[in-house]
Amino acid sequence: MILVLTGATGSGKSEMAISLAKKLNAVIINADAFQVYEELDIATAKPSEEQLMEVPHFLFSFVPLNETYSVAEYQKDLRAMIAEFQKQDRNIIIAGGTGLYIRAGLYDYRFGEETPLDLSAFENMDDESLHQVLHSMDPRSAEDIHPHNRQRVLRAIEICLQRGMPKSDWEAQQVHAPIYPARFFGIASERETIYEKVNARVERMFEAGLLEENRRLVERYGRSCQAFRAIGVKECFPYFDGEISLEECKETIKKNTRNYVKRQDTFFRHQFEVEWIQSEEDILQAISKHE
Repeated sequence: MILVLTGATGSGKSEMAISLAKKLNAVIINADAFQVYEELDIATAKPSEEQLMEVPHFLFSFVPLNETYSVAEYQKDLRAMIAEFQKQDRNIIIAGGTGLYIRAGLYDYRFGEETPLDLSAFENMDDESLHQVLHSMDPRSAEDIHPHNRQRVLRAIEICLQRGMPKSDWEAQQVHAPIYPARFFGIASERETIYEKVNARVERMFEAGLLEENRRLVERYGRSCQAFRAIGVKECFPYFDGEISLEECKETIKKNTRNYVKRQDTFFRHQFEVEWIQSEEDILQAISKHE
């Protein structure tokens, strides 16, 4: 049995996944694009060391911070994990909020052969100018991708140039059928409740040492790591440079996280057949009805 437990950032997925895994004799596989990286702990709100030891967790903290990791690599790694645990007749809980990772891993999502492109002409553009380039090529994708999500903006531009068509048109031509019999459960919460949790979580991150962790990692690796595009990292750079106050830094992280929550909700509701639940018991009851 494969269960996908998803929902907005701050909805309590990690805690619920652990509790469910204990009851279902399941392993937990990460589906968060930034929790795959080593060392980046506070900003990505990884499960604590104690939580990771409660039940088997996989695809957490295994990519060196200064390396890149793609959706295609995640697809390969997730499917290898699924194959291994299905041989062992183990239940699997895929927990995380990166919808594209989940879709690529569980659906017939194919990555064609691509000729590497020289994107150096775009590297020195600021985020707003880069986003305008995408808007001129593919207005629909530009509407869906936040201007500060530089990696996704660049990737969308690259697809336009490689495929000779907008990314949105190319994706519309693909039919992604599920290849695993997975059930999707999403933790339903009122938007305002989630926003309150987001704001409180950001405050806890700072109390836990977010600035210290980010400063230490930046001093060691510089600022260009793909992993540093995570919300909670890049917003600290202007503070380190003395350009904004601590409160402005906090508010930017809160705002960007709230915007991300909106995008997550839209993606999940349009891309998956999600059974929205309020509690762990809702999931256990839904499973028992189909046994």
